[in-house]
This record gives sequence, structure tokens and C-alpha cells, in this order.
Amino acid sequence: MNFQQLRSIREAARCGFNLTEVANVLFTSQPGVSRQIRELEEELGVEIFERNGKRLTGLTEPGKGILGIVERLLLEAENLRRASKEYAGEQSGTLSIATTHTQARYVLPRIVQAFRDAFPQVRIALQQSAPEHIAEWVISGKADIGIATEGLSQFKELVSFPCYTWSHVIVVPKGHPLLGLEQVTLEDLGTWPLITYDVGFTGRGHIDEAFRQAGIEPDIVLTAMDSDVIQQYVSLGMGVGLVASMAVDQGKHQDMVAINAAHLFKANIARLAVRRGAYLRGYALDFIQQFAPELKRADIVAALNEANAQT
Repeated sequence: MNFQQLRSIREAARCGFNLTEVANVLFTSQPGVSRQIRELEEELGVEIFERNGKRLTGLTEPGKGILGIVERLLLEAENLRRASKEYAGEQSGTLSIATTHTQARYVLPRIVQAFRDAFPQVRIALQQSAPEHIAEWVISGKADIGIATEGLSQFKELVSFPCYTWSHVIVVPKGHPLLGLEQVTLEDLGTWPLITYDVGFTGRGHIDEAFRQAGIEPDIVLTAMDSDVIQQYVSLGMGVGLVASMAVDQGKHQDMVAINAAHLFKANIARLAVRRGAYLRGYALDFIQQFAPELKRADIVAALNEANAQT
């Protein structure tokens, strides 16, 4: 048994049992991948994959259990490499962060800058996507840390920490009638075309929930992942915007005015997550503390140790 065989098993499952893709990921040949898989099956004395001729079509029941063990073995191998570098005093490496556009654009710049000042030899890789993809990347090991508002606490493979709360705000062009109201209501918003985030992004669920509970069908005419895009279309007069409070950049959109909406929509919690069982380098722990200063390092380590003991 060797690690190349284990990687072949893992990547076959990740790549939808397409051995050509597996070969590309592992920088080898398709016959080589097939041989690695077959040799491990012969050594274990069990079929891991279901087949249709020479083509893999799925995992057998024993294969599903074996895949979990393979994932843990490869995770521990990576943990061993990380730990050895940590104990050797190395301060270089790569910190991969998967997050949403809003976090990457408005929250992370000052944190990343401070982190780079503290760890100039560590390269940062920012990956931006939807919360469900962020979770998948952290679970698969493609990212060390995931940051998002929605969804991260729902995955048992992740350990997540609440970091800070934020609210939505209403954005309108200067002179808009909503600016003349003492306090905007959901009924007021319901009379205007709305522009906000795609479903699953940046607290959109709380917006939909508020209108649903009020029995109002909002006229959402345009959605986007990007807060800047939303505000750009609001400035064109296409509708009233609902964006994250930290995404309002008055310097960039000087023709826009933000209206408090904390009384309309439930507060959102930004969360940071890491893979359960993963070993975090010291600089990764430092980044977490910079992102959420109220989290104590000892509490982070204790939560990780407790979660890893349950793995």
C-alpha cells in the first residue's frame, strides 16, 4: 500500500470516477491510475469501485467506508508535513482562504495586509465563490480556511467560529423618496423594484425570510454576487439596493445614500471555518485571531482539539 494508490482512490471519487481527469490531477497516465486502484483492491481483497467494463461508475458499499479511511490517512499525512515544518521553525508556506466577494473586497484587505507584514514569507491564495463551494473547498483540503456568512456551521466536517455580526442597508440615489421617510418599512420597500444578492449569498436568506413573514412579495428585478455591481445598477436608477453594511463605499459611489435597515432584517453572523482534523500552522492561527480578535488563541486550539478528538 502506498500514498499514490490512496490518492488515486480519493481523486477518482472527487472527479466523478473519470480516470482521465484523475490522471491530470495526479500528473500521471490513465493506465497508471487504473493500475494503482486495481493493485490496492487486490491487496485489500475487496472491490472499492463499481464498474461497467473498464469504466468506473461508483463506489461499492465497502468502497464507501474505505474512502473515508483513505481521506483520513491522507489528511494525517498532510498534518504530519505541516507539523514538521512548524516544529522546524519554518515561517514560509501558503495560506489558502476561500471566501465570498464581499469578505474579500471589504473585510479582508486590512487583515491580509497586517498578516503579510507579520509573515512576509507566507503566500496568500484567495479563492472566491458561493458559501457551499467554500465549504467544499475547505472539506477537500483545497482551502485552509473558509469565511462566509451562510452555511458554514451546517457541515459536520468543519469546525466553525462566529466572528462578527453585520446588517443589511438600503442604498438609493440621492434625492430618492425613501430618504424622506422617518423609518423605512418592509411595506415601503415592497413598492419599489429591488436589487440584491443571489440566493445563498451574503445574508440573502434573511432578506427573503423577512418579506415572507410579512406576507409581502418583493419585486426583485436583478440579483448579483458582487456588492459593487448591485450599487452600480442602483445608481442607474434600476431599483433600490439591499447590500451588506460593510460593502457601502461612499467614496466610490458618491451619488448613493445608505439607509439603516437593521430593524428590518435579522442580523447576520460572519463565520470562519477549518476542516475538522486538520493541523493548523501557527501563522494560520494568527490569521484567525487577526480576523476575529475576540477569539482567544487558547480557545481556538481547545475547540480544534475537542473537534479532532471526535473525528
